[in-house]
Amino acid sequence: MSGSVADFVKSAITQDKVVIFSKTYCPYCTMAKEPFKKLNQQFACYELDQRNDGDQIQSVLGELTGARSVPRVFINGEFVGGGTDIKKMYSDGRLEKLLT
Repeated sequence: MSGSVADFVKSAITQDKVVIFSKTYCPYCTMAKEPFKKLNQQFACYELDQRNDGDQIQSVLGELTGARSVPRVFINGEFVGGGTDIKKMYSDGRLEKLLT
């Protein structure tokens, strides 16, 4: 996994505490963003459907996380899951603990 797109993804994941790779029309992506908004936690969001390299980014994310689907959520540089994972983590209190 190399090249400018892979470098971008690796860099993006480490630049912010919370990073979400998303698509604007995806209900699971909206589901993933909501808990962070409720916790007043800022996050970097990359909307892949609005980028020319979105498909390539999804391929890199597939190699990194085992799936190309969005959302792909990273906290402190670690992949933590998708929409339903984040919703569950918020509900049981794990998400807030990860953010402190």
